[in-house]
Amino acid sequence: MTKCAEGLGLYGYYPTPATIVTSKSGDRENAMAVAWHAVFSLNPPTYGVSISPKRFTYELIRESRAFAVNFMPGKEAELVAAVGGCSGRDVDKFKELGIRKVKGLVLDVPVIETAYFAIECEIGMKISSGDHDWFVGNVVATHWSDEAFDDEGLLRLAKVSPTMYLGSDNYLIIGKGRRSHHDRKACVVMRKRKVK
Repeated sequence: MTKCAEGLGLYGYYPTPATIVTSKSGDRENAMAVAWHAVFSLNPPTYGVSISPKRFTYELIRESRAFAVNFMPGKEAELVAAVGGCSGRDVDKFKELGIRKVKGLVLDVPVIETAYFAIECEIGMKISSGDHDWFVGNVVATHWSDEAFDDEGLLRLAKVSPTMYLGSDNYLIIGKGRRSHHDRKACVVMRKRKVK
C-alpha cells in the first residue's frame, strides 16, 4: 500500500485519548487540548506531551518546568474542544469556561476536578521534533476517580466513557459508541452561555 503523504496526513494515528494539559507559571495558568501525548517509560514513570513553541502552554511549561495531563470523560468532550479553540494569552480559560480545578498534590499546577485520571509531571527533558517539541516529564503524582477503575486498575469504560480525538474536531465517546463533532469555536459559545 503506497499513498502520498498528503491526504490523511497523520490522522491514521487517531483515535487517541483527548487530554487537557494544564500549566502554571507565577499567577498565569492555562489549559490546552492535547492529542499528541504518550508514556515514555514505566520505570521510572515518564510521560510526554507534544506542544508547538507558538502555544501559550509551551511558554508556561518552559518557565515552570511542570505540567499536568488530565484525561477527560465523554461528558466533557465539549469542554475539550472549547479549551482547544481559544488561546490562554487572550482568555482565562478556567474562569471563562467554568473549569473546576484542584491544586496539584506535589507540583504547583492546576488539576481538573472532572478528569477521571490526571498525572503531575516535572520536566525531565525537552526533545525538539519539527514544528513541535516533546516535554518529557517525570511523573511525581497521580490523581484518579475510584469509580473509574476496577480492582485490577483497568478503566471501566461504561462508567467513564472516555473522550477520544479523531482529528478535524471530531470526537468519539468510548463506551457509548457514539461519534460527535465539537467545533473549536465552542470556546466562544460556552463563554457566552456562562455570561448569561
